[in-house]
Amino acid sequence: MSIKTNKTGLIVLIILTFLTVYGCRGRTGSENTGEKEENPGIPVEVTKVIKGSISAVYSGTTTLEAEGEAVVVAKVSGVVKKIFVEEGDRVKAGQALAKLEDEQFIYRLAQVEAKLKELANELQRNKELFKIKLISAEAYDRIKFEYQTQKSTYDLTKLNLNYSEIRAPISGIVSERFIKVGNMVTVNQSIFRVTDFDPLLAVLHVPEKELSKLRVGFPAELTADASLEQTFSARILRISPVVSSETGTFKVTVGVTDKTRKLKPGMFTRINIVYDVHENTLLVPKDAILTEDIESSVFIVREENESELEEVEKSEVTKDSTTDSEPEKSTKSLIVSKQKVTTGYINSTHVEILSGVKFGDIVVTTGLSSLRDGAKVKVVEK
Repeated sequence: MSIKTNKTGLIVLIILTFLTVYGCRGRTGSENTGEKEENPGIPVEVTKVIKGSISAVYSGTTTLEAEGEAVVVAKVSGVVKKIFVEEGDRVKAGQALAKLEDEQFIYRLAQVEAKLKELANELQRNKELFKIKLISAEAYDRIKFEYQTQKSTYDLTKLNLNYSEIRAPISGIVSERFIKVGNMVTVNQSIFRVTDFDPLLAVLHVPEKELSKLRVGFPAELTADASLEQTFSARILRISPVVSSETGTFKVTVGVTDKTRKLKPGMFTRINIVYDVHENTLLVPKDAILTEDIESSVFIVREENESELEEVEKSEVTKDSTTDSEPEKSTKSLIVSKQKVTTGYINSTHVEILSGVKFGDIVVTTGLSSLRDGAKVKVVEK
């Protein structure tokens, strides 16, 4: 009897447990179904379509070279006696750079000068005799020829003496020195290299399709890997009228003046040549453009939630840090629409929009990959 009672109690307990669990689940389910799940929207960052100017540029890379450069050579043989300049020194055209031993030139000049004076006196006497016809014309011409020959020898000896002092042929900076004091140098041996850094040249080989866009005098900007933090102003100095049949390019020479002396010949540089400017045109950040195949589009935030949208527009101009109160938000969500656009010029930060948006439109800049046309979004600050 006790066994049957226990079984009956166990069955009743199981039934009560089942009813209790089912009732709880039923209430929970009904509560959940009674609640409406809120979609907060996809978080995005936005900005306004603005108006401004944008430039069209041709970009290229090349190494710098000097406009003027000269290798100074010895014009006479001799031993280096003095060196007046070092590498890095600025020199002017005609400035003495080094001195060779000149004693032999001095002695030789004195000897030739003495002989020249003797012939000059003899020529004067024969000239007087020739006037009174005491000597023949042949004798007078012979002494005159001897004098002229000696005069040439004197001039050459004096020139060699001057050449014993080596001078700069151009103004610039001593970029290399090839000699030391005591070295024996020979005629045409390299002594110094002088480089003119004003201006430095960047020679570009531009495809022929760009020929109609570029003109002498167009401005350019130049950056070097060694000075990435600084941009240097430049301009087109020369454009070759000849297109290479082998490469299909023409040569464009860009000149840059660097008063800071940070740029050096041989530096690798990047050059942007500005060949056109559009003023007062619509601009959006490059991050706002979604490119698919050959089509470009943007996501425009529509005014579904006017209160929140106005708050976003205000934050683009200024932020009010004097209050801690939260802005009033509407219960409506912001909606985006995908809009095809026609793009124009592009620079490092912005894209020109020719059609598809209007001034003041709010476009998405971050989170584009997660969006679709009509998606709900939530604007977050950067």
